[in-house]
This record gives sequence, structure tokens and C-alpha cells, in this order.
Amino acid sequence: MRWDAQKLGTDDATALPGLTLAGLQRSVRTPEFAGVTFHEVTCKSALNKVPEASRMPFRWTVNPTRGCLHACTYCFARPTHEYLELDAGRDFETQIIVKTNVVDVLRAELARPSWARDHVALGTNTDPYQRVEGRYAFMPGIIEALAHSGTPLSILTKGTLLRRDLPLLAAVARTVPVGIGVSLAIRDEALQQAVEPGTPKPRARLDLIRAVREAGLPCGVMVAPVLPWLTDDRTHLDSLLRDLADAGATGVTVLPLHLRGPVKPLFLAWLREHAPALVSRYEDLYGRGAYAPREYVRWLDERVRPLLVRHGFADRAGHRAGRYETPGEGTYPAGSLASSGLSALEPTVAAAQPVLF
Repeated sequence: MRWDAQKLGTDDATALPGLTLAGLQRSVRTPEFAGVTFHEVTCKSALNKVPEASRMPFRWTVNPTRGCLHACTYCFARPTHEYLELDAGRDFETQIIVKTNVVDVLRAELARPSWARDHVALGTNTDPYQRVEGRYAFMPGIIEALAHSGTPLSILTKGTLLRRDLPLLAAVARTVPVGIGVSLAIRDEALQQAVEPGTPKPRARLDLIRAVREAGLPCGVMVAPVLPWLTDDRTHLDSLLRDLADAGATGVTVLPLHLRGPVKPLFLAWLREHAPALVSRYEDLYGRGAYAPREYVRWLDERVRPLLVRHGFADRAGHRAGRYETPGEGTYPAGSLASSGLSALEPTVAAAQPVLF
């Protein structure tokens, strides 16, 4: 489902010259978000259906915003901004689309007799707890609407703003299944801030995992993406997995970097500035497509499996260790998905998708 299905008709008089965003109400800049423009739009749908062919372990998503202040250089969602005639680089980080009526629309959709209360995932395209959530505060209304309708929900985030809503999530978890996932793949703070400049630091995300667990909620961790020759050495992975175990993570999935479409030249440009010696190696590794070759994926799998066993995230048979038979595929970690339909304790292989919004 593309953005066109999420906006009002193309003849909407509120669309401003120079932007192809029908339903646009206004564009806003504020001092606390220097260099960022929020384009506030009205949407006609909040629930997005995920095609069954995607093999994702959920059929519905909600994304209250487009674009992301996290500014992760490798972000797979960057190309979705091109559907808006914005670029996948700086525009993705500074031109943020905000669906101001998303909570009201979601409540109406969930009240329909046809709604089957299927699991709904949040955080599948851009992060629902990026800093923009601090301004618009959509998530409490979204969580309450889903819980009130009896709909299981899952959240995947890098944003420590999730802590604000932990009491609410703990309360609704008594009536509907709730899954929580945190993304943390880089333990070295200097590298992490260079490649993910708008995200909370590693220590803050480890504290978030602890807070989620202290609230009585599960918390799976996506160690993704692993960056070849930057974060794939045994010492780094061992240290990170030890910290995740100490923080109480209920499951871990480790996945290598993929570079789809315009993300590849953006990441290569980042390498030229920060690690120029690796540019030719990345060009060779990703020269044939978006995904790392099977040989690298198997090598990473062999390196990671004993570390997962060591830190209690897999048994000696490799269960819960993730699967790497197909490049770009991997399981969701235990605890990160709501247990309705597909068990969070028995993850299902899920192909990475370029567009889920």
C-alpha cells in the first residue's frame, strides 16, 4: 500500500504549491527542531494492510508519520520518501509527514464490524517513538484505541520516549497481547552516533530494555543491521550480546546490513567520509544487489550462533538463533511480537520489506 491510498483526493484545495501532498493542512517549523519541516496532513486510513506475499508475521500496520529524525544512514525506509517526490537523503531526515487525524481515523476503523482484531505492528517503516512523537503524542491514543478494540499490538523502536508509555502498555497488556522490540546493533558510541546521528545512545537503549522488563513486559532486540568490517567482529558482538542479556532481553535476532535502491549510494558516501578504506570492499560485497552474499551471511551465522548460546539466547541446537538460509531473512526475536496468531516465543521467518506503511 502506497502513500496515495493514505491521502485525500488529488483535487484537495489544501495541497500547497510545490508539494505533491494532497490533504496537506500546513507546514510547520519550530525552534526545537532546527532545520526540520513538519507537513501536517489528514489521512483517510490509518490501518495499512500488509500483502500476504510479504511473509511478514503480521498483516496490519499503523504509521503516524513518514520520514524519520533518527537519520540512520542505512535506513531501509528511505526510498519511501521518493513516492512523495522528496529525496531519500536529506529530505527523509528533515521533511516529516505527520498524519494529524491518525488516532480518530484508527478508532473509526477499529469500530467496524468487519475488523477481525488481527495483530497490528507499529514501527515497521519509520520509528513511532522518534522525537516527533514528543511534539504530537500520537502513541497513547493509538495504544488505547487498539487495546479498547481488543487488538493485539507490537512496537519496534530505537526511541527511549517509549518509557513514557510503559505504564499504559503494562495496563493494556492485561487485556490484549503486547510485544515490544528494541533495535540496538552498535555498541561503540562514537560509531553509533556517526551512523545513527538522531538516535538515543546505546546505554540509553539498554536502560530502555531494563525499563521495559521492569514494567513486566517482554522485550526482544533486533541486532540489525550488522555492518561488515565495522560491527561484525567477535569482540563487539560478544560484548553487545552480554549487555543485552544483562539488560534482560527476552530474545535476540542478528541480521546483516542490506542496501536497497538509493540507500546504497548514501551509505557508500558515508563510508567515504568515515571509513574510506572500506569503500571498495563494500562495493565488492554489495555489487550484485541489495543483500550481502550468502557466503557472508553464513559466515556471520557461524560467528553469532555460539555467542547466542553463551549468553542464553539460543540452545546448543541453535534454536532461537535466527535463520540465515535466505539473504535478508530472519526471525523476529522472542517478545517483540504480540502472541496472537503467531507466537512471540516461536518466531516466524520474515522477509525484509522495502515498503510497509
